[in-house]
Amino acid sequence: MNLLFLGDIVGTPGREALERYLPRLKDSLNTDFVVINGENAAHGFGITAQLCHEFYELGVDCITTGNHVWDQREIKSYIEKDPCLIRPLNYPAGAPGRGYTIVENDKGKKLCVINVMTRLFMDPLDDPFGAVEKVLAEVQLGVTVDAIMVDVHGEASSEKMGMGHFCDGFVSLVVGTHTHVPTADAQILTGGTAYQTDAGMCGCYDSIIGMDKDICLNKMIDKVPGERMHPAHGEGTVCGIFVEIDDDTGLANSVAPIRMGPQLLQARP
Repeated sequence: MNLLFLGDIVGTPGREALERYLPRLKDSLNTDFVVINGENAAHGFGITAQLCHEFYELGVDCITTGNHVWDQREIKSYIEKDPCLIRPLNYPAGAPGRGYTIVENDKGKKLCVINVMTRLFMDPLDDPFGAVEKVLAEVQLGVTVDAIMVDVHGEASSEKMGMGHFCDGFVSLVVGTHTHVPTADAQILTGGTAYQTDAGMCGCYDSIIGMDKDICLNKMIDKVPGERMHPAHGEGTVCGIFVEIDDDTGLANSVAPIRMGPQLLQARP
């Protein structure tokens, strides 16, 4: 099974880059499933129902989110209706939507996608490790589903690494999102789980984490409220990770970073 995950889609540059590069990636990599993080797709803040439908039309199978999931008010009601759009699993009980889902492709293969948010320098949500453990007690690799991936949305690299080792041998892929900067540590852990601390964003890299660099710099230097941040203008780059998964075990056979577009050093399998 071939799984492609692309990091946080940031505004128009990210959406345009996804539209430009995803079809060729799907063809060249013969993907079975495509998962993206869409929490910054709506002008950098949240996601809308219309954008979800546009992503599905491009061939996306599941959309994960993070701390910006509720930025667009309409999503609170929409997320209940869309089983392929998920929010962090460890939101308190009663939050709209779901924290994991199972998607099936036309070959009958099943992928479980889990979305969880860490707590260091983030919103103080429920325990992410306990939340993931409960799901893995119900959804078992090679028994219930053919593959499992975890999008761990967090600021601290240590906490994301901790989730990788916590899940090692029980899931196919653990990949970090949120910092919008791709890390150089794509690897297969000792138990057979593919891992990367952060997939990076799909957006304009002539920016500060996808946002207009002048507005961000003024805010950093002056510490005075000013113009609202918005995504940088410019051509976008797609970043993510590609994993070949063993059909018998559900663990990773190979893993490779994806970077296509301007600014960054290119990488693809």
